[in-house]
Parts: sequence; structure tokens; C-alpha cells
Amino acid sequence: MTQPDQLLASAEIRSQPDCWAQAAALAPGAEGLPRPGETVAAIGCGTSWFMAMAYAVQRERAGHGLTDAFTASELPAGRDYDRVVAISRSGTTTEAAQALAGLGPRTASVAIVAVADTPVAQLADHAIVLGFADERSVVQTRFATSTLALLRASLGEDLGRAIADCRAALGEDLDPGWIAADQATFLGTGWTIGLAQEAALKLREASLGFTEAHPAMDYRHGPIALAQPGRLVWVFGAPPAGLACQVEATGATWIDSPLDPMADLVRAQRLAVARGLARGLDPDHPRNLTRSVILDQPRSGVERPAPATVDQSRVGAGVPASPPSAARRQR
Repeated sequence: MTQPDQLLASAEIRSQPDCWAQAAALAPGAEGLPRPGETVAAIGCGTSWFMAMAYAVQRERAGHGLTDAFTASELPAGRDYDRVVAISRSGTTTEAAQALAGLGPRTASVAIVAVADTPVAQLADHAIVLGFADERSVVQTRFATSTLALLRASLGEDLGRAIADCRAALGEDLDPGWIAADQATFLGTGWTIGLAQEAALKLREASLGFTEAHPAMDYRHGPIALAQPGRLVWVFGAPPAGLACQVEATGATWIDSPLDPMADLVRAQRLAVARGLARGLDPDHPRNLTRSVILDQPRSGVERPAPATVDQSRVGAGVPASPPSAARRQR
């Protein structure tokens, strides 16, 4: 039987404290990230969308300006944002590339990717390449959280506590009852709603688990009907008053944590892997999934100049960064 330590995903999960520190250190000099006062749309697909959701709430709460989050295919046409932040691990996601290609001339853009010289990176005005956080497992873990670490740091947040909490989360033993549970619901408030969605997705992907995610205050408006013994209700961040007692009264297992919510997500990632292995699955290669969704589409004829790309995995290693393109579009 495959052991957790033999999996690519497990190694990638364990590397997150160092990846977060490296991502946070890049934030002050990363070109193309939103400036205070700009209106911003953050986009992505799947896991990347959920990180965009978390960032959007944090940026607005930090007072940096209006920030929306959309799955890339649903970016509203004609809405005049100052800047679009596109997140794509592979840099090849069709919907993200199409969204960037369709931007008007007054909207700036930045792509956060793990691989340079890819369509998403090339279509954006700037590309930030987190090569050190790229992954071999199909299931995303460290690229997503490293992207959020970069974005949190860009808002002026000190990630020292989050990194320390991540190390603590990696050292905890998982409760066997969590692994055996037949259903899990994840809850969040504000920016942690995106983390709840991501935790639910991880359990679906890696363990084919029956999971849901909801805003915590909405949970009592119907979804609590699923709560019963043998099921989990896991909240990211501070829970609403009284909710823990209501859930415990159903017999479901209530889970919360004083850890930074991004570090608590690492516990959920570990649980997803453990549940997958317990069910005889391969969490590195979930069924029906590939590393990137690339759709067959007719060529649009839209071409945009190459971005100013900095491969952050190579900076500081004696390898010069790619120079900015001289052909950047004018606004």
C-alpha cells in the first residue's frame, strides 16, 4: 500500500512553509501587482479561482480598493477594471488565456503562473513566475497557497505567524475519525470562504469525497440538515457565535483551529491525501483530471505583445531575468 511520504502531493504539501517565505519575500519588488486605489478583478479556474476569492476580500478589507473575483470564464465583458490578476499554475488554462485576450486597452494585467513562456504569461502585461512552487502532482497545493502568500504580502501583511502555523499544522497527527468520516462540510467567513471552497475541492479530488462548502453564517439556512454523527463540519477562522454548539448537538464532529486559516488549509490538504490513500486511491492522479484544462477552440486572431516576465525561480540563482518587452501595448 502506498504510504503518504511516497506521494508527490505529500512532499509538495510539506514544502509549503519555505515556499510561502520565498513568495512573501518577492512581493515588494514584484512588477504588475495592483496598486492601492485601482479597481481590480482577480480570476482563475478551480483552485486558482478560490485563491482569487480569498485575495479579493483581503484587498478590499485592507483598504486598497474595489476588488472582485471571478472564475475566468465569467469575467464580465466590458467592465472597465484598472487591472486584472490572472492566476494559473500551468499558464495554459484556456479560460484564463481567453479572458486576458479579451481585455480592453485601458485594463492592465498581471499573470501569476508556475511556468514561464506559456499562453497566460504571454498574454498579460506582466508575469510573475513562481517556479519554485510548481508541482508534479495533478492536485494543487503549494502553488495555490504560495500565490496567496505573495498576494497577502503585497497588501503589507507579515506572514511570519502564518508560516510558523503552517509548520505546526504539518506536525499535527490527523484524527483517525476525520479520515473515516463519510462526509465533510467546510465553512468560512470573509476571505476564508475561498479557503473553505478549496478544502472541499481537495477532498473531492484526492479522495472522491462527498463535500460541501458554505459561508458560515449561511450554514444554518439549510445545509446544516446534512450534519449527523460520522460527518465533519470544519470552519476556517473564527466561527459565528453559537454555531459550534448547534453543530455538536447534531452529533457531527466540529473542527476549528486557532491557526492562521491558510495554515489550517494545510491540515485539510493532508486530510485529503490521507482519505484518498485509505480508500485505495492515487491522490497524485485523481480520476478524470489533468494538470491543466486546455479546450479546443478556434483561433480568435487576437494577439497581444509579450509581457515583462520575471521567472522568480531563477532570480538570485545567477540566472538573469528575462528583460521587459519593448513592444508592450500603450494605454
